[in-house]
Amino acid sequence: MRGIGVAQRRARLAWRHRLTAEARAADPVAVAGSMLALHGTDPSSVYLSAWARMTDGSVTAVERALYDDRTLIRLLAMRRTVFVTPLGLAPVLQAACSRAVAARERRKLLGMLAESGLGGGDEAGAERWLKGAEEAAEQALKARGEATASELAGDDPRLAAQVVLSRGKSYEGRQNVASRLLLLMAAEGRAVRGRPRGSWTSHQYRWSPLSRWCPDGLAELPTDEAETELARRYLYAFGPAPAEDLQWWAGWTKTRTRRALAGVRTAEVDLDGTVGLALGDDLDEVPEPEPWAALLPALDPTPMGWQRREWFLGPHGPRLFDRVGNIGPSVWWNGRIVGGWAQDADGEIVCRFLEDVGADARAAVHTEAAWLASRLGGTRLAARTRGRTWLEEELAGK
Repeated sequence: MRGIGVAQRRARLAWRHRLTAEARAADPVAVAGSMLALHGTDPSSVYLSAWARMTDGSVTAVERALYDDRTLIRLLAMRRTVFVTPLGLAPVLQAACSRAVAARERRKLLGMLAESGLGGGDEAGAERWLKGAEEAAEQALKARGEATASELAGDDPRLAAQVVLSRGKSYEGRQNVASRLLLLMAAEGRAVRGRPRGSWTSHQYRWSPLSRWCPDGLAELPTDEAETELARRYLYAFGPAPAEDLQWWAGWTKTRTRRALAGVRTAEVDLDGTVGLALGDDLDEVPEPEPWAALLPALDPTPMGWQRREWFLGPHGPRLFDRVGNIGPSVWWNGRIVGGWAQDADGEIVCRFLEDVGADARAAVHTEAAWLASRLGGTRLAARTRGRTWLEEELAGK
C-alpha cells in the first residue's frame, strides 16, 4: 500500500484549497468550486472564506456573484447545513444531499402540522393542508419576486398559522408555517435565500423563487450518480482521506458512502497507519508550496472538511472548537493550525499563537491580519448559530 505522509497532505491542502499565494483565485466562484461549497450558516464566513483564497477579495465581488450574476447559490445540503456553491455544482449537491434532507424536513413538518391540529390533526389531513399552503406560498413568492417569511405570512392565513417546535421541552416555541415551509421549499430546490435584510453579515434573508437563479430549475440527477460525483470531487479536494471522513462530511450513512465510492476508481493509501482513499489517477506527489499563512474564519470549509483532524490540528482542538464541534477563527502556517484569532473590544484583529512558530511565521500572520482588517473596514463580526470558543472568549475581552 502506497504511503502518503502528513507533509504531502498539507501540500495538497495548500494548493487545492487555494491557500498558498500561487493558487489564489480572482473570483469567489472559482474559490467555492475548489472547496465544493463554502459554509453559509454564518453569513460572514462565506465572505472571509472566499477572501482568504482570492487575490483581491471584496464584499462587492462576493455580493455580485450571489445576487447580481447569480453564479453562486445558497442551499441546504451536507449535514442539513447551509452552504454556498457554484450554480453549476448545485444539482450534484441537491441530488446527493439536499434530496434526503428535504424528505426528512417534509416528514417533520407534517408531524408538526398534525400535532398542531392543522388539517384535522391526522397525517392525511396534514398532507392535504400542506399542499394548499405550498401552493399559496409559491404563488405569493412568485407575485412578490422576493419576500421575507413574515411578508408571506401576511399574504395567506394558512402561511400565518402557527406550529409548535420542540413540544414538551423547556425550550418549546412557536413558528409560523411560512418560515418552516420556506426551509422545506429551499431543501426541495424551489426557493432560494436571497439578499439579507441588513448588511452582508446579517443572517435574516429575503427569499426568492429558484427560477430567478435557474429559469428551468436545477437539473434532475439520479441520486446514486450524484453521490458518486460528489464523492469523486471530495476525494480530489480533500483526499486522500479515510472513507469515514467523507461519510461525516456528506452526512451520509455507511451504506450510502459505500455506494457512492463503488462508482469511483480509488486506491487505498497508508496515512501514517490509517487506511485512506485517493483517486486512482491522483497518486503523484504535488510540489511543496512556498511558505504561507492564513487567517480562516469560523466554520471555514478547510478545517470542517474532515472528521479526523489531528494531522493539521494537533492538540489545539479544545481551544478552537465550541462545545458542539464547530471551529472558530483559526490561524494557519504551512498547512497546520498554530493558533486562533478574534476581534477585541475595539474591533481590532488579535492573533494568539498556541505554539512557537518562529519570526517568519509571526510576520506572515500579521501581514494576513492587516490585509483582512483592510477588507473588514471596521465591520464587527459576531458568532452566529454557534458558540464562541475558549480562545475567542479570551481574546475578545482584551
